[in-house]
Amino acid sequence: MRSRLRGLYAITDARQTDPHALLRDVEQALLGGATILQYRDKSADHAQRLDTARQLRQLTHQHNTLLIINDDVELAAACLADGVHLGRDDATIDHARQQLGPAAIIGVSCYNHLERARQAAGAGADYVAFGRFFPSRSKPQASAASLDTLQRAKREFVIPIAAIGGITSDNASALVGAGADMLAVINDLFAQSDIRAAAQRYQRFFENRGRLRE
Repeated sequence: MRSRLRGLYAITDARQTDPHALLRDVEQALLGGATILQYRDKSADHAQRLDTARQLRQLTHQHNTLLIINDDVELAAACLADGVHLGRDDATIDHARQQLGPAAIIGVSCYNHLERARQAAGAGADYVAFGRFFPSRSKPQASAASLDTLQRAKREFVIPIAAIGGITSDNASALVGAGADMLAVINDLFAQSDIRAAAQRYQRFFENRGRLRE
């Protein structure tokens, strides 16, 4: 499963996406080549979130795309998602593994901290995420991460690495060149008038990865 953790990592944001357009917008991102989708919604009630997550599970199955649930291990289990992404104040990796099973993908936010990434990798995380790398509309108060941390992480870890935070098609090449296996994008994907074309632009960074890392 870890071999599929590459490319555009699309993340939904309930505060910025019309819920009635969510499935349509997500499908456009998948048609454009997004390889992973994270469902993030901290605002809706559980029943609504479960219904949406199940619809996204069906959609991602159709497009052979991984579905990751943000923060909520129980929701990930209920909708049969491929895995869960955990932040600093969320469930432990051990709890997520017990609830979701050995094949589940567990990702961990590591901000700008290599030691947190080492602990996550040692506890069985399937990928680690660093960021924010650029000013972010979704999390404007998030602490900054550096390209140096990303480069050091790439040299040290064998598990895939995601970059997140203020990523656009204008700054993405630096992150891929520094070693990011996945680019986690919200606004520069779902706020675009042509979501499918935006996703295709990101996929080209990975197609040209060898040249970017020279």
